[in-house]
Amino acid sequence: MLDLGIEGRRAIVCGSSRGLGRAIAEALARAGAIVLVNGIDAERCQRAAEDIARATNGNLRACPADVTTHAGQDALFAAEPAPDILITNAAGPPFKDFRELDRAAILAGVTSNMVTPIELIQRAVPGMVERRFGRIVNITSISVKMPITGLDLSSGARAGLTSFLAGVLRQVAWSNVTINNLLPGFIDTDRYQGGLTATAKMQGITPAELEAKRIAGVPAGRIGTAAEFGHTAAFLCSAHAGYITGQNLLVDGGMYMSAF
Repeated sequence: MLDLGIEGRRAIVCGSSRGLGRAIAEALARAGAIVLVNGIDAERCQRAAEDIARATNGNLRACPADVTTHAGQDALFAAEPAPDILITNAAGPPFKDFRELDRAAILAGVTSNMVTPIELIQRAVPGMVERRFGRIVNITSISVKMPITGLDLSSGARAGLTSFLAGVLRQVAWSNVTINNLLPGFIDTDRYQGGLTATAKMQGITPAELEAKRIAGVPAGRIGTAAEFGHTAAFLCSAHAGYITGQNLLVDGGMYMSAF
């Protein structure tokens, strides 16, 4: 097994009580990182930290907090004031026709998927620069490159984050601090299954029929797993990835059709 060179490194993984965030927390724990698990639901957050610790024999703690709020961010950095690794991750806005979005909904989406990661990075970067090691990975979406009808707000907010950080990351690269983005396609999580059921109902077909249609559009011929997504993120956080920064890495089985 490849040694990622991050044993003892301290990691904050936002939204890690389930789904993609949990898979990343587990992969980092297996690599020897000290992981702070975060989620809004306190019981689920604590349970996730305990379950991952048992599965990996790792060092994990729980910090239930809503990181889209300043109070939640304060709690996160009180629990882990000197992270070497930061994973920003928040659920995107639900499917909705852009005509139905009012100002409050738009601002909430931008706050969750653009402003919050920026605020977290502002807090984490100074210490990373001082220690000459930092790995920041933002979980965005394939919709940044391939807009999806009904996810316009999510696409716009995450694209804004990507553009904002494109300049920021070049200011800190000299200090061995990297900032990259992971763009998931169809990855099998609870959120994916819930969206599959809801979308199938809207289309008047079964979830199995909808999934078959989706798979037909994925060259890999399958839906991705959370575990392989987690390991991809862990590599970007490794000591070996110090020369990789400013990248938008698709984890989509080849679904996005482009030569570049």
